[in-house]
Amino acid sequence: MLKKCTKYISMILIALCLFPWIHVEASSTMTVRNQEELKSALEDSNISTIVLGNDIETTEKINVMRPVTIDGNGHTMQYVGTFGDSDSSDNTIWSGIYVLQVYKTEATIRNIALTGGNGGLLINGAKVQLEGTIDLSGNGFGGIELGQGSGVESIAHVILTDQTILVNRTDSEDRPTLWVPKDSTGSILEINGAQYELLPEEEFTLNEIEAFTISTENPETGDPIILYISGMFLCFSVALFAFYKLSKREKDYFL
Repeated sequence: MLKKCTKYISMILIALCLFPWIHVEASSTMTVRNQEELKSALEDSNISTIVLGNDIETTEKINVMRPVTIDGNGHTMQYVGTFGDSDSSDNTIWSGIYVLQVYKTEATIRNIALTGGNGGLLINGAKVQLEGTIDLSGNGFGGIELGQGSGVESIAHVILTDQTILVNRTDSEDRPTLWVPKDSTGSILEINGAQYELLPEEEFTLNEIEAFTISTENPETGDPIILYISGMFLCFSVALFAFYKLSKREKDYFL
């Protein structure tokens, strides 16, 4: 009996000695309330979801360089830094300042307002799903850039679902909600599972994105509208042919 107890005690002691060397990867949610907390959370790979606890002001572009979910929780990220060599507060002076940049990774962004930059969001060779309400108002050149840039081989890919609501109160042809720069090889706009390739220098205002969505999908099924129309035409043709055959049979019968 004593031998058995000694054996079990030895096994427990060995396990306790090895425990500090065992690395368990955590997956957690962190709430952030300022720029430094946000940057720190983005650098911690154990944090899978970052939640804004209040509106946050930033003085620099915030880079997202790993898989993560950023839940704005209905709050705003606002860039309040300067632009250009003159340190102007005018965000229509181009300085390549985006409130958020997602670089060569995958991310989910939900229920947030991105404002105050040259652009609200740069998807730089990354894949980003937008969920809930995404407000892109108040940026000097537009809302979302689907870019690639120098040395980036992967193309930008943005995903919208039927639960995504894009808002842009400063949307115009000069400040589009979505655009692809000329130095990219193209990008992908995905809407409810259907993917569309966008070409360099294409720009879409908010109304054009909504019209594009309506024109390319049957709202009841999510299928491409051309398939819906083709199916309706086929059904009509079959019904017309059946009616013709039935009419002919009745005519032959009476003759």
